[in-house]
Amino acid sequence: MRARTMVNVAVSACVALVACACGPADSTEGAGAKPSQPSTSTSASARAEEPPTTPAAPTTPSASARTEKPSATSTGEQPSPKTEEGAIRRYEQYLHALGHEDIHTVCEVAGPAAKQAEDQGLGPCTSTYTAVFQMISPAQKKALQTATVDPRRIVVRGPGKIEMPAAAVRSAATFSDSDLGSYTLEYLKSDWYITD
Repeated sequence: MRARTMVNVAVSACVALVACACGPADSTEGAGAKPSQPSTSTSASARAEEPPTTPAAPTTPSASARTEKPSATSTGEQPSPKTEEGAIRRYEQYLHALGHEDIHTVCEVAGPAAKQAEDQGLGPCTSTYTAVFQMISPAQKKALQTATVDPRRIVVRGPGKIEMPAAAVRSAATFSDSDLGSYTLEYLKSDWYITD
C-alpha cells in the first residue's frame, strides 16, 4: 500500500480496535544492524546442557526497536541482489509474512514506509500492521502464504526502484488495489525495502 493508503487503513482500524498505543520513537537512521533472532527450536541434548533458569516475565521490544530500520539479514534471509528478481523475491517474502502474520518480517521489509506512516501520526509498525492483519480475510491470508509475483506486471522506475502493483500478485485469491495496494520497493543498504 502507499503510505497514505496505509495511514487511512490503519487509522480506521485503530479507531475501531481502540488499541493503538502510539508513542514517539527515536530516529535510528544511523543505527547499526540489529542482531538476528536466534531460532526457537533447540535439540533435546542442547536443552539438557543448558543450566536451569528461573522464568522471567516476557519482554516486548521498545518502540525504538520496533521502528529501527532492520538489517537485511535479520529474518535469516540473505540480502537480495539489486535486480528485478531480487526485488520480486523480497516482495514475495513480505507477502508470505503478511499471510502468516509475521510482524517482524513485515516490519523489516516495510520499515521505511512504516516509518513514514508513523511520522504522519500512526503508531509504530507493529501497532499499524496488527490492525492491518485484522483487515485481511482468512482466505486472503492463506493465499498470501504462497503468493508469487508475475515479473511481466512489475514496473521498473529506475535502477534500484521497482513498483509492485496488486495486479502483479499471483495467488489463489484475487487482490485489488483497495485490498493490497501497490508498493514501491527501493534498494537501500544492500537490500530491497518498501518505501511507498
